[in-house]
Amino acid sequence: MIQKSPFKFFLLTLILIALDQGVKLAVHHYMAPGFVGQVKLVGDWLKLHYVLNPGMAFGMQLGHEYGKLLLSIFRLFAMVGIGYYLVNLAHRGAPNGLLWAMAMILAGAVGNVIDSTFYGVFLNNAPYGSPTPWFHGQVIDMIFVDVWEGFIPDWVPVWGGQYYSTPIFNVADSCIFIGVCIILFFQRRFFGDQHVEDSMLPISGPDPVEASVLPAEELINNDQSVQEPQSVQGEDESPTDESQQETPESVLPDEEKHSE
Repeated sequence: MIQKSPFKFFLLTLILIALDQGVKLAVHHYMAPGFVGQVKLVGDWLKLHYVLNPGMAFGMQLGHEYGKLLLSIFRLFAMVGIGYYLVNLAHRGAPNGLLWAMAMILAGAVGNVIDSTFYGVFLNNAPYGSPTPWFHGQVIDMIFVDVWEGFIPDWVPVWGGQYYSTPIFNVADSCIFIGVCIILFFQRRFFGDQHVEDSMLPISGPDPVEASVLPAEELINNDQSVQEPQSVQGEDESPTDESQQETPESVLPDEEKHSE
């Protein structure tokens, strides 16, 4: 496989990070939080809705006191791991579709890491009572697909009896979601090449163990095929040798003897 340069894929990552941060900062400076500043984009189901997310993607949270700090540290390690994996895939000549998808996932991870790491300091949006504003920044979400909202039945575990609406997310979350979907939909095309290449490797000679247990008929046929050229060669050579032998004088006719 031909090695590929990862720089063009990192360029897509940088473009998506810039888009994500630009949208977040524009929403923070020019929109009011909540329903007051909500903007309808397509009918009543696609809206811009400014909310702060103190937890994970799509509004989910970790309830532990240090859950946010653990989440931010996990995002940092995940960002480094995804970047290293992208470089490794490019050097191994992975399909471009897989590399573009990984670049999108990396952009989403970095975008949310920036929010968690710096927004608590530069935008002063860390939750009240946070031990430090660093790594406790709240992620800005704004894309609201308003499909359903209401109370979840009490029999549903964990979320039962709570008011719920479809998640509000951001550009970084969208990049992660789209990248993962691309990999899932085209996983056979992305990860099936290695199997095809292995099947195209040259087949080596017969195994000595298998050769030792060949049927007797095949062994006899092989011996005959080897011996036949020798027998033919012997038959061809015998007449030639006899023709080249001189006739002894003792068997010459009487007339030839008298002529001599």
